[in-house]
Amino acid sequence: MKLKSIIFVTMLSIIEIMASGCSVSRGQQTVGAYVDDASITTKIKAEFLENKDVAGTSISVETLNGTVMLSGFAKNALERNTAERIAKQVKGVKAVKNEIAIRP
Repeated sequence: MKLKSIIFVTMLSIIEIMASGCSVSRGQQTVGAYVDDASITTKIKAEFLENKDVAGTSISVETLNGTVMLSGFAKNALERNTAERIAKQVKGVKAVKNEIAIRP
């Protein structure tokens, strides 16, 4: 299951990079920074899919220069906090902005 999740997230990231034409965007300085950010995003999404406390499909992850923005919806505070903790533990993450809303 873990291997399938990693492959799925990796393929999505490759498609995203190819669709952008590997161009530098969103204020990033280098193509290397863009690739690093894409790698961070992929790792976080893969960890979400492996964690039973986080609904990886309900939380969006964006990374810009090592700063991760989490958004979307969580079922409870545990899910919101777990997502933030996972993101902070990924190598290369400088900061995490947690904008995940808890569904009533």
